[in-house]
Amino acid sequence: MKSYFQEIQSLLQNVMTKEQDHIEEASKIVIESLRKGGIIQLFGCGHSHLLAQEAYYRAGGLVPVRPISIEPLMLHKGALTSSRNEKDPTFIDRHKEDFDFNENDVLIVISTSGRNAAPIDVTLLAKEKGVPVISLQSLEYKEQLSRHSSEKRLEEVADFTLNTHIPVGDGLMNHQGMQYGPASTVIGATILTELFCQVIHALGEEMDVLPVFESANVSSSSAHNDTMIAKYRNRINFE
Repeated sequence: MKSYFQEIQSLLQNVMTKEQDHIEEASKIVIESLRKGGIIQLFGCGHSHLLAQEAYYRAGGLVPVRPISIEPLMLHKGALTSSRNEKDPTFIDRHKEDFDFNENDVLIVISTSGRNAAPIDVTLLAKEKGVPVISLQSLEYKEQLSRHSSEKRLEEVADFTLNTHIPVGDGLMNHQGMQYGPASTVIGATILTELFCQVIHALGEEMDVLPVFESANVSSSSAHNDTMIAKYRNRINFE
């Protein structure tokens, strides 16, 4: 039997081969938004929201990153509650005050299945504001019917899609028909990090000071991080 290490390595290699050019194209969308003074907003429900948080206030990561945190969609308020709300066709309309979209921003919507109502409604809400939307999802799920009232799936409403290639059911391992060893967090985090590394590299060609957080746990001045936080605190809550 192959180990999880072997299975995830194989999937990572597949994603790198098939998605590298797409990640480069997505990076251009992000760079354009940052050049115009916008920020990167990330939205996900349940475990997908963990990826939005992973990119926020991250040592070595981009500063202008805002996770859209709506507590009834987050795991700490109850996994079953989060799952129900993600499918609720009225949920996003009842929480519009939690969104702060500017036309110069870019939105990354994370949803492995791409079929639930909340991620699709957030995508449509952002596009109403003129915000370009990149979806991070697995197109292996494309035969799974949409739960949105429009009957459209996430990849049909987003402007650009990054495919995680996660198998339906998420697990990479199998025992008597039961999948285990979920991969969506590992693959999703890797794609997002590669995307942001490409963005940082491109910005490095035109900026003297990169909008990247230094680690707060090394012996150095906090002046750089303080300057970065001051620059973006009118759009992002760092408190």
